Amino acid sequence: MEFEPRITNERVDDIPLLLTQLEQMGVEQLIDKHFPCHGNWQGLNLGSVVVIWLTHILSQADHRLNHVQGWVSKRLETLKSFTEESLRSLDLADDRLQAVLRYLSIDANWFSFESELGSSLLRVYDIIPEQVRLDSTTASSHCGVNPEGLFQWGHSKDNRPDLAQVKIMLSTLDPLGMPIATEILSGEKADDPLYIPAIDKVRSTIKKSELLYIGDCKMSSIKTRTHIVLGGDFYLCPLTAKQVSNEELSKYLQPVWDGQQELTIIDYEYADAKTKNIADGFEIEIIHEIEIDGQEISWSERQLIVRSFAIQKTAEKHLRERIQKTVDALEKLKVPRRGKKKLTSHFEWLETCEAIFNRYQTSGLFQVDIQTKRVKKSSKKDTETAKLE
Repeated sequence: MEFEPRITNERVDDIPLLLTQLEQMGVEQLIDKHFPCHGNWQGLNLGSVVVIWLTHILSQADHRLNHVQGWVSKRLETLKSFTEESLRSLDLADDRLQAVLRYLSIDANWFSFESELGSSLLRVYDIIPEQVRLDSTTASSHCGVNPEGLFQWGHSKDNRPDLAQVKIMLSTLDPLGMPIATEILSGEKADDPLYIPAIDKVRSTIKKSELLYIGDCKMSSIKTRTHIVLGGDFYLCPLTAKQVSNEELSKYLQPVWDGQQELTIIDYEYADAKTKNIADGFEIEIIHEIEIDGQEISWSERQLIVRSFAIQKTAEKHLRERIQKTVDALEKLKVPRRGKKKLTSHFEWLETCEAIFNRYQTSGLFQVDIQTKRVKKSSKKDTETAKLE
């Protein structure tokens, strides 16, 4: 008796590539190690379920639970060649995936999982880390606010204060952009306190000192910089006006104004091989001394005072516009008009001029000279008028 062969056609797509990549990363073994299941768990192990689910999400760009089982049933032979022969479509049913989410919702297990995953990636790809870039972002949603949930009202970076948001702190190897540590936080939290926990996560993963941490101005607090120095690392970030006041900056710039400090021209080479002068500046050395738990800590910090030519040009343009608007507003004060309040005292003139300076941010750029004189009218009563120079 002859049997006709049964031919099954399946779409392979990018499934082998994704499964091979996840296998090299060791995701299955790490999931089983750091997220232990209950003894009643049967069928395909938790790590394999997560790997297949991740493959579906990446391949189909669809995170919905109820679409996974049907997708698996049409690709069983392909998936079995990378997992176990006992794989069934029921192993990826939506109620099964809900159970997976309950195991993965234990926050305490994620720290050890991410740390070991990041370390294994560095070994597999033979990456020598030198620079780490830290930054935070937000994701908004129409889901509303739950007092115990992640989505909360907070400062919106995408100009949507009407939406609840969640905050994401990401640490990546620079310039590869490979994530090393990720933290999901509720949307109302400020950015500044997030940098020290992120740095600690990176250190537990890379286990190497003398790294350069790169961040924005929110990483520039003296507490964060001290924490980086105590760990034997370095930092690169812009300093805010809170860290360097206008008085301190004027003190640094005084030698430049006196002609005693030379400036270094900074060039930039564009993609077309053309070079352009984009800024100039100079470097100073600042010694920080801080006492922590009775121990004196000191380190040398290089500060770069840089003037961007493009920013200077834009700022000068805006300043001239504000000055012109201020001049026009002051001139209008001297023009009498029906319904316009008449300024009759020296104090009223000063108060009105100061309000104009504050409106156009030109305080300190004008000198106001108010002269008063007495004019005799036909009624022989003396009146006081003011003249604005």
